[in-house]
Amino acid sequence: MGDRFADQNVISRLLDESRTWAIVGLTDNPDRTAHEQARLLQQRGKRIVPVNPSAAEVLGAPGYATLAEVPVPVDVVGVYRRQEAAGAVVDEAVAAGAKAVWLPLGVIDEAAAQRALDAGLDVVMNRCPAVEWALRH
Repeated sequence: MGDRFADQNVISRLLDESRTWAIVGLTDNPDRTAHEQARLLQQRGKRIVPVNPSAAEVLGAPGYATLAEVPVPVDVVGVYRRQEAAGAVVDEAVAAGAKAVWLPLGVIDEAAAQRALDAGLDVVMNRCPAVEWALRH
């Protein structure tokens, strides 16, 4: 894989210019990585859209059961699901018209990442938004 899906220009653009992040797998459990990352993104001024089957509200934001149900344009889809589920989420992100997908540390699906690139999305894979912010400042 190398750094093919870790282009620093793409990472910077997504962290600096994106406004709305749909976090797939986000729950109200503060001990989960998705919750920590969503809170960080909110602190950095991003709008968070929780996406989980229960459609629960998380961090004050209304949740949706699927990406297709999200009623606002999504800049970045954070894929906080097990690696074996990542491909399906990436395909949903493409179908929903997202501009980018971000697969966090340990979530690697090169075929899905390539499908997203082929569909015109930016892709970051096996990177952590918190770490990337820390490295830049």
